[in-house]
Amino acid sequence: MTAQPSPVSRTHQPNPEAGAAVKAADRAHVFHSWSAQDLIDPLAVAGAEGSYFWDYDGNRYLDFTSGLVFTNIGYQHPRVVAAIQEQAATMTTFAPAFAVEARSEAARLIAERTPGDLDKIFFTNGGADAVEHAVRMARLHTGRPKVLSAYRSYHGGSQQAVNITGDPRRWASDTASAGVVHFWAPFLYRSRFYAETEEQECARALEHLETTIAFEGPGTVAAIILESIPGTAGIMVPPPGYLAGVRELCDKYGIVFILDEVMAGFGRTGEWFAADYFGVVPDLMTFAKGVNSGYVPLGGVAISEKIAETFGKRPYPGGLTYSGHPLACAAAVATINVMAEEGIVDNARRLGAEVVEPGLRALAERHPSVGDVRGTGMFWAVELVKNRETREPLVPYNATGEANAPMAAFAAAAKAHGLWPFVNMNRTHVVPPLTITEAELKEGFQALDAALSVADEHTE
Repeated sequence: MTAQPSPVSRTHQPNPEAGAAVKAADRAHVFHSWSAQDLIDPLAVAGAEGSYFWDYDGNRYLDFTSGLVFTNIGYQHPRVVAAIQEQAATMTTFAPAFAVEARSEAARLIAERTPGDLDKIFFTNGGADAVEHAVRMARLHTGRPKVLSAYRSYHGGSQQAVNITGDPRRWASDTASAGVVHFWAPFLYRSRFYAETEEQECARALEHLETTIAFEGPGTVAAIILESIPGTAGIMVPPPGYLAGVRELCDKYGIVFILDEVMAGFGRTGEWFAADYFGVVPDLMTFAKGVNSGYVPLGGVAISEKIAETFGKRPYPGGLTYSGHPLACAAAVATINVMAEEGIVDNARRLGAEVVEPGLRALAERHPSVGDVRGTGMFWAVELVKNRETREPLVPYNATGEANAPMAAFAAAAKAHGLWPFVNMNRTHVVPPLTITEAELKEGFQALDAALSVADEHTE
């Protein structure tokens, strides 16, 4: 497959005047997350369906980001839209202290798919507050204060969750008083342990973690929290045995093991949960995003029997007004049923192995800017470098402005070819909807091919 530059495709009737009005209202009143407000230029989106969205000028884009890696079943799936409409006509909302059909059924369907005995579901509004409550549960269960998390990680933007996060978004909010200790998790391509094989990386990372526990004091550590496969930080699939080794360390020292499945869960890796991919069962597991493809905000914590028992006769001191919101739960019920009945998890697994991996590796062979390709299912990262031998990143860590120009040029080229890319630091992630077709993937790879040629211009 060679790069075939083509004009951005168009769909629906353009309406630039309406788009200009939407953009004007946005810039006048909307305060955007993670942004310097005067330096952004958000695209005004007119609609979306399946794997595509389009603007008011009629430009259509193939979405390789799944929103923020949440539209696992694509945009506007008719069965989920209908379920939301039906629930709205029946019961739009109800307080969380009551038993409500949509809430009960969503919890049942999630518990059927979570590993081990994670059979109790505490609903939240999204991933960050799921992490907040999982950490609170762990601290109350153990009576210990500290939480250990990896440097290359993202766990949410709320106060506790952003302190647990390991990437630079933490820095502005980190007062070093949140009871969080960071450690290095395994990542062979940029090993902190001078490892040469996955086996060495795994063993040395586990030794480092146990040493960290020992020096922090095992009796002070309430929880270790890890993304089962780190997402925004780089889609770094842990080596075989690592998560099982963390499970053993948690058992050895009486530490609660929390797996963050907010991004990797609900089919993204080609399994219902990435925990299944590794054959591990945590004590607590957070989820959000793919549980209902983000159609209505929903997240939660799946809770093991031993932690649930802690709050059997002792009240859990936490809750949310919209916990288990009926509209969100109805969307989750419909989403999970659609995923099961339409074989969407199997589609992610099959296309990941048969199309995405070989397609990305073929691109890597042609483009000197590609340093590493890694992932599984519909969860892939392409790491861009200046020099393959030295592995120097195409742009510096946390680059902005002119220093980030090569990645900005790559992203602009992708968009010019009708592909909306997920770009973070020196990487592009391939994380399309799990419902994407083989033809759509190949269309996206043609655009990536062209964009990587632009990145190649910045290599040495």
